[in-house]
Amino acid sequence: MAEIFIERQFTPPLSRADVIAMSHDSKGRLGRYRVFWQESFLALDGHQMLCRFHAHDTESARRAFQQSGSDSGSYWSGSVHVAPTPALPHPTVVVERRFAQPVTLASIQAIEDAGSWCLQSHRVTFVRTFFALDRTRMICLYHAPDAEAVRHAQRQAGVPLERVWACQRIAPGDTCAD
Repeated sequence: MAEIFIERQFTPPLSRADVIAMSHDSKGRLGRYRVFWQESFLALDGHQMLCRFHAHDTESARRAFQQSGSDSGSYWSGSVHVAPTPALPHPTVVVERRFAQPVTLASIQAIEDAGSWCLQSHRVTFVRTFFALDRTRMICLYHAPDAEAVRHAQRQAGVPLERVWACQRIAPGDTCAD
């Protein structure tokens, strides 16, 4: 099974309850394509969401969503890299990175390690990274007081970024809607 990521935009915005309802409605259809939802990160404003699935390949996920008429979004395969510190809190901020040329995870990690004091001074804790197999896309998840703390720490450290947004994590075990 591969790690599949889908980035989507929404107008009007989604709520936590909408995401939970969508997951219940799509469970059977996704299962037929052997696509299994792992978690989603919904922007606090509800306009964007990153979802992680396990599936045979990206095309399986695309077909499952096409069948429901909700094929919009950016689909990509990647790997998951978890912080070495156990029992970290759930992420609260998403950092999106795009690269014109493929990069290595180690090269980006070296930049962040060199500026780790910035993260500490802004009370930003690394949680996880999703790294595209083509090495041109990276999503990093952090726990922080707010998105601005992460944005400021990343810029001070000189780590490249495209967009930073606050999020809430929603996973299959979540059944209560706000």
